Amino acid sequence: MIALHDLLMSARAGHTPVCRDADAVLDFAGFRARTLSRAAALRGRPEQRYALCLDNPFDFACTLFALLACGKEPVIPANATPGYLADLSSAYDCLLTDTDLAALDRDAVPQDAPPGGWAIDPNARLTLFTSGSSGAPKPVRKTLAQFNAEVRTLEQQWGEALGQATILSSVPHHHIYGILFRVFWPLAAGRAFDRSISADPQALQARIAQCGATVVVSTPAQLSRWPDLPGFAALAPAPRAFFSSGGPLAANTASQYAASFGAAPLEVYGSTETGGIAWRRQNESDAWRAMSGILVQRAEDGALTVRSPHLGHDNWHRTDDEAVFDSDGRFRLRGRLDRVIKLDGKRLSLAELETRLAVHPFVAQVAVTRLEGASRERAGAVVVLTEAGNDALRANGRVSLVKTLRRHLAAYFDPVVLPRHWRFRLALPFDARGKLPAAALAAIFEARADGVEVLAEAKREDELYYELHVPRTLIHFAGHFAGLPILPGVVQVNWAIRLATAHIPAAATPASIDRLKFMAPVPPGALLKLTFAHDASRQRIQFTYRLGERDCASGVIVYREPA
Repeated sequence: MIALHDLLMSARAGHTPVCRDADAVLDFAGFRARTLSRAAALRGRPEQRYALCLDNPFDFACTLFALLACGKEPVIPANATPGYLADLSSAYDCLLTDTDLAALDRDAVPQDAPPGGWAIDPNARLTLFTSGSSGAPKPVRKTLAQFNAEVRTLEQQWGEALGQATILSSVPHHHIYGILFRVFWPLAAGRAFDRSISADPQALQARIAQCGATVVVSTPAQLSRWPDLPGFAALAPAPRAFFSSGGPLAANTASQYAASFGAAPLEVYGSTETGGIAWRRQNESDAWRAMSGILVQRAEDGALTVRSPHLGHDNWHRTDDEAVFDSDGRFRLRGRLDRVIKLDGKRLSLAELETRLAVHPFVAQVAVTRLEGASRERAGAVVVLTEAGNDALRANGRVSLVKTLRRHLAAYFDPVVLPRHWRFRLALPFDARGKLPAAALAAIFEARADGVEVLAEAKREDELYYELHVPRTLIHFAGHFAGLPILPGVVQVNWAIRLATAHIPAAATPASIDRLKFMAPVPPGALLKLTFAHDASRQRIQFTYRLGERDCASGVIVYREPA
């Protein structure tokens, strides 16, 4: 292990691999040369705070250490969308993108090193961003010493098991989990990280074939999808470990990995503010154990408190997570203490509601969110259904399913606090960090950009099922027709194409719509059932709208696979 602040001054062998880029291996000599060249080019610039929006993790690492070497502060936005960067404009003086790097490297002129060489201050500052309680980006300022302490913890915990494995990742490097596991830890330990994002088993297998021994860094959302994809169980050689962070991994997903690879993923619990706190492997225990050197305890109100070298101070830090400890010092999390709302004067813990819903046999995953209303707070539940739940939705409809789940909750909660707003989805809207942004959850309860409200969706083999609400305020009713508004047929066809495209991308540009029929008018406020039957061999998607017990429209989307 080499301390991060000593990286540029170390005597590490130049041929040590740093980054695997397709068939090429970028070594430490190349990393050091590129970093020092950029440091020399940046040293004379007046700007002090540089926002790094770089897709290539090798370029990101070189530029980050170049900034640290010349005494400047890296600022790491969570994403590079124009609106997000505009919101952060006061947090940085200069933005560096991949295009800017090309110009920087082209114009770089070798310069003598400053007095003392390119030493890096161990307490150099970096700024990352996380979501604040209001949803606005919240700056978290950390020192390189904190990151250095954390990579030492990680190496002490798992370094021997990883050996010289290459780090494959499905997570970006501009969040704390990605920057630690994908950049800082490999650099400090002398392991290579892969340049590409491995987003599915086929991509993983291709990189394993190039790299040999590997470790996979991912999120619960990604890990839960992979077992159902072709090639997952056949990954060879099997990765030495799967890491997961950003939220709890579902127990059934952990079991699938244990069955396929002999052990569940290593889950890491922590936050941007605290760094890593604890870990677990669910085939061993569902309780969390503190990492080496980390102290944890329970406050009087149940909050988990932490003392850690990753914090940058020696005081106890209070988290907003409730914890219950076992006799052996391990703990289980009971949700966020701050996720409490008042409905009709009664307090409701959204985390407790989620926990109660999650044990129902119809529920695979659930997220309950507060919804802003004109007069009072409301609770909305977004549910991913099990196979049994999907069958119940298809057989009896959404209204019956909601009644079943509300009856289940009524055994634990006052009826006045039960969610009145429900959406059923094939997946929760996790972001790249494995988080569930409040804005993304709230958006599920609103009409889509094309005007339709999706109340429920289910999938079984080649069949899709939707329940839709047609808003009374839909612009398409204007003038169609005066005194007797009905939904235009072209809108129904458009909705069918768009909803089919989410699962069958080739449907986005159909070759034709065949056997199109409109049998009954659709009025404002209608509740529609839409079914799809996909015949992949013939490249056809049969769709049918039903209003009540009657078919109101049907047709066949004929598509052509892109050349």
